[in-house]
Amino acid sequence: MSAPSADGAARTAGPVVEVVLRKAGRTKIRYGAELLADDGRRITVRAPWSGAGVRDFGFVRFAPGDVFTEHYWRDRWYAVKEVRDGTGTLKGWYCDITRPAVLTGTELLSEDLDLDLWRSADGATVLRLDEDEFARSGLARTDPEAARAALGALDSLEALALEPAFQALLT
Repeated sequence: MSAPSADGAARTAGPVVEVVLRKAGRTKIRYGAELLADDGRRITVRAPWSGAGVRDFGFVRFAPGDVFTEHYWRDRWYAVKEVRDGTGTLKGWYCDITRPAVLTGTELLSEDLDLDLWRSADGATVLRLDEDEFARSGLARTDPEAARAALGALDSLEALALEPAFQALLT
């Protein structure tokens, strides 16, 4: 089986994993994704937009046909998702602040900690998102160490996103 890659070239489908995104102890969403790479530290998967219909954030719209190449780390408190439309045009990167990812068998678990970051394709727009949600989550009270790690990860990721060499993080 082959499908177009982000650059339009045909590629062979790899193994499928189930991505499980959890938030506040509950499963937020599950979806199948093609496992592209796992070097023991970073896990990279590719999946189509799994939401129902279009989701318009104001600064970007996710829609059927969009393809996400998602990078998860076992030793970092974030995940970076490259977003392209159905023609392969880069929209940007949506970054979730998460606990380090866990891959068990064919299940990739990522625990969302409410903080997010967006970097536009041209790098001109970098937005910190959902800091109010994070404050309301109570993580600073229930798990202060995780809250500090999450905020530190957001700061580090924002600094990287402001650099022209941001994409080097993903290679």
